[in-house]
Amino acid sequence: QVQLVESGGGLVQAGGSLRLSCAGSGRTFSSYVMGWFRQPPGKEREFVAAISWSGGSTRYADSVKGRFTISRDNAKNTVYLQMNSLKPEDTAVYHCAADPVYWGTRGNEYDYWGQGTQVTVSS
Repeated sequence: QVQLVESGGGLVQAGGSLRLSCAGSGRTFSSYVMGWFRQPPGKEREFVAAISWSGGSTRYADSVKGRFTISRDNAKNTVYLQMNSLKPEDTAVYHCAADPVYWGTRGNEYDYWGQGTQVTVSS
């Protein structure tokens, strides 16, 4: 099992940047694919980005490609989401997720979830 705790959310103006962090417990963090998902107000959860076990491969939603970067530091048991050129439509609760096997974009396939961190982008 892994427990996940997100941090780094907040209020930012459009065009600004934030970096989210997700710290995982345990000594097997590198055994998990890590993903970021978000849930905008009144909308369903959506995929944002994912990174493979070693960090060698990444994938992104089209809506964030070129603006967001996912990375991980397995020595620190942490995955990051660097968000640049933020837009009001990026406003959402951002969750990190982990799974030992699944390498994809479907949230229902991830076994472990953090509690989320709020990101609000003002226009």
